[in-house]
Amino acid sequence: MDFVLSGAAACGACLFTNPLEVVKTRMQLQGELQSRGSYRVYYRNVFHAFYTIGRVDGLAGLQKGLAPGLVYQFFMNGIRLGSYAIIESSGYIHTNGRVSAAKTTLAGAAAGVVGAVIGSPVYLVKTHLQSQSTASIAVGHQHKHPVFPKDSWLVALSAGMISSVVVVTAMTPFDVVSTRLYNQPVDHVGKGQLYKGFADCFSKTLKKEGLVGLYKGLGASYFRLGPHTILSLFFWDELRKLYHGRR
Repeated sequence: MDFVLSGAAACGACLFTNPLEVVKTRMQLQGELQSRGSYRVYYRNVFHAFYTIGRVDGLAGLQKGLAPGLVYQFFMNGIRLGSYAIIESSGYIHTNGRVSAAKTTLAGAAAGVVGAVIGSPVYLVKTHLQSQSTASIAVGHQHKHPVFPKDSWLVALSAGMISSVVVVTAMTPFDVVSTRLYNQPVDHVGKGQLYKGFADCFSKTLKKEGLVGLYKGLGASYFRLGPHTILSLFFWDELRKLYHGRR
């Protein structure tokens, strides 16, 4: 649960911060191995970079590398924060009932290293895609990777991986409520004895157990619904291509 919650939270943040990653990448590559004043400055500052990329590459240009960015955030931060949470709950960072600064630093560093190592290959792909731009404002080496070839099965697979995180995050509270409604005891006329209906169950769970209560079983939901969503989109896309290819 700690891994999944941490990864999902990081993915949510990535949707808003990815444009800043694009700007940061472009500005860091600008003037690479060139003396100051010997190269053309396409991005004068953060705000000018936002404007320039949006004007030339379009608004979609500010979200380049979003797919690998989401994958990177989910696994890197999921592992980093999830590992730290597990270490913390195990009591390792406490000494004589008090938090040890040295052990906390060591645990944080170890969790960060593991997350960074696992996420590094995806970060490389993200950087390559975020550096790609129209020739008129290009900086750094342009790798010219297609995101994916046209009609590639990887498109559906990647879309399924991303959408499954969103679906599980959005649907788990409703799944928890429906499970409790179906499972509650009933009286002799079939009326529920714990909840009056959906809204009542939702509010009671939120009040007594907090937001975490609505996300119970999130990990199990992802491992059940995640592969189902991925495979459903994959087979749907492949079957559509097969059907239309024979017409």
